[in-house]
Amino acid sequence: MDKLKINNGIPVAPDRITIPYITGDGVGIEITPACLDVVNAAVQRAYRGSRSINWKEVQAGEASFRKSGKWLPDATLDIFKEYLIGIKGPLTTPVGEGARSINVALRQLLDLYVCQRPVRWFKGVFSPLKDPQKVNMIVFRENTEDIYAGIEWDKDTPEAKKFLDFLRNEMGVTKIRFPGSSAFGVKPVSEEGTKRLVRAAVQYAVTRRLPSLTFVHKGNIMKFTEGGFRRWAYEVAEQEFGDSIFSMQVYERVAETRGKEAAEQILQEAKSQKKTVVKDVIADAFLQNTLLKPEDYSAIATLNLNGDYISDQLAAMVGGIGIAPGANINYMTGHAIFEATHGTAPDIAGQNRANPSSLILSAAMMLEYIRWNEAAELIVRAMERCFTEGIATADLSAFMPKGQYLTTSRFRQSLIAHINSTKYKRS
Repeated sequence: MDKLKINNGIPVAPDRITIPYITGDGVGIEITPACLDVVNAAVQRAYRGSRSINWKEVQAGEASFRKSGKWLPDATLDIFKEYLIGIKGPLTTPVGEGARSINVALRQLLDLYVCQRPVRWFKGVFSPLKDPQKVNMIVFRENTEDIYAGIEWDKDTPEAKKFLDFLRNEMGVTKIRFPGSSAFGVKPVSEEGTKRLVRAAVQYAVTRRLPSLTFVHKGNIMKFTEGGFRRWAYEVAEQEFGDSIFSMQVYERVAETRGKEAAEQILQEAKSQKKTVVKDVIADAFLQNTLLKPEDYSAIATLNLNGDYISDQLAAMVGGIGIAPGANINYMTGHAIFEATHGTAPDIAGQNRANPSSLILSAAMMLEYIRWNEAAELIVRAMERCFTEGIATADLSAFMPKGQYLTTSRFRQSLIAHINSTKYKRS
C-alpha cells in the first residue's frame, strides 16, 4: 500500500509513499521540479533508500483549463481525497471575474479548515526588524468561513436588491450609508468551525509546550462573529485542555476577586510548569505588537481574513513571502495540501529566477506531517546554511551583504549539495 493512512488521528506513512502534486502556473514550472528534487535528495540522504516518494502529477490551473476547459478537474479532487496529502505550486486566480480561486475551492471541497503558516527568520536574510530572531510563530488561520466563504452579491443585481429589502423590512436595518449603490457580503463564523480550528491550535501548542497561544479577533466591533470566535475559542481551550493551559480569563477572574498580586502568582506558577498561556488580542493591536514585541507570541489562532493579513505581515518581517511555507489541513480526516504561499509571478516566469524556498519549506512541513522528521530537518538545515553563506535567488541575495545570486536551478543544486554533505545519522 502506497497511500497515507490515519490511525487515531495520527498520519501513518508507508516507506514507499505516493504523493500527488500540482506543478502550478507561472513560476510553478520552475519551482515545483526544484522542490521535488530537493525533497528526493533529503529522503535519500536521511533513509538511505529505505524510504522513498513516488510523485504523482495531477492537473489544475491554467494548463488544465487549456487542456480540458476545467480549472479544477474532478479527477484531481478525487486523487487528493484518495491519497490524503499533496503539494502544489502557485495557481492563477482571476481578479473580479472568471474562475473562483482554485486554492479556496480545494480548501472548501476537502474541508481543509486549518491554514497553517509557520514564521521564522533565517540568519542572513534581510529583515526590516532590528531583532528578527525574536520572530518565531505559527499561525492557525480558519480556512472555510468568514468572507472567504464567498457569499456576496454585486450592486444593482436583483439578488442585492432582494437582500437589501430583507435587511430593511425583515431585520430593521437602517444604518446602511449608501444602499442604492452597495454590494453585500455575508460573514459566517460558527461555533463548530471556531472550535475545531482552536482545538487543533491548542493541541499543537501544548504538545510542543509552546509558551503561548493567542486568539486574534476584532470582537470589539463585530460582537457576534469575531466576538463569538473569542468566546468559543476560550471555551474549547478551558474545557478540553484545562490541565495543560493557563487561560488569561482565569487570570482576570482571580485579579477581580483576589487582586492582581494573586493573579500574577498563579500565572507565574503556570509558566514554571511549562503550561501554554492562552490569551487574546484585538487584531489591530496584534499587528502593532508583533513589530514591537514579537517574542510575546508563539502560536496564533484567528479567523480567515485576519489570518490573511497576519500571515503576510509576519512573512514580511522575516524576509518576505518567498520564504513563507504553508499548509491546509483537516486534522480529523487527515487530508492536507501543502503549498507555495506566493503567487504565480508571471513577470518572471520562464526566466529561471524564481525563489523555490516557500514551496520547499512547505514540503518540509509535509515531511514532518507524515513523521519523516529527519528528511525535513535536512532541508531546513540546508536552507539555513545557504542563507548564512549569502547564497539565494535574486529576490533575497540582492539584500544580503556579499549576497551570491543564483538562478532557480543553481539554488536547487546548492541545497542538494548541502543536504548531501551533511553528516547525518538517522535516529
